[in-house]
Amino acid sequence: MIASPQPSYFTPEEYLEMEEKSPIKHEYIDGQIYAMAGASDSHVTIALNLAAILRTHVRGSGCRVYIADMKARIESLNRFYYPDVMVTCDERDKQTPNHKRFPCLIVEVLSDSTEAFDRGDKFVDYQQLESLQEYVLINTKRQRVECFRRNNEGLWVLQFYTPEQQIFQLKSVNFEGTLAALYEDVTFE
Repeated sequence: MIASPQPSYFTPEEYLEMEEKSPIKHEYIDGQIYAMAGASDSHVTIALNLAAILRTHVRGSGCRVYIADMKARIESLNRFYYPDVMVTCDERDKQTPNHKRFPCLIVEVLSDSTEAFDRGDKFVDYQQLESLQEYVLINTKRQRVECFRRNNEGLWVLQFYTPEQQIFQLKSVNFEGTLAALYEDVTFE
């Protein structure tokens, strides 16, 4: 999440070089860098649960699952973000070891300090990624998964999952899982 900007302008190359040496993570928005805040137990547990079950699911498919420390680059907007979970199946992403440009799935786990940005400007920015098929928001206060999918017309359509459904789908990676597994060991905030 964006906390405070540094006053100088940085090129993407300068940002990437600085980020390699930095003890803390920063997101990058058009030349400005923003320190990221830490996450809660439930936030980290949900992200890890999802990454673990997705990793097992995509094993051997050529797709890769990344968690929190891999940047997503939105070149057209001059942005780098750290999604909580990201999947790419694009061979071109093997060429960039510190960021990915062609994800098919991006997941953000919501918290009080990030929810408005994740739902608003960040989602608008992610929509510039032509490869992105799904953008998923996962609630930390109750079992609720919101999945925005790009349809054949290029419009984003929302499908949400709650305990009544018991399962959730991520069509971009042909995955179906249970909310119980996603929220395993989570204590709600």
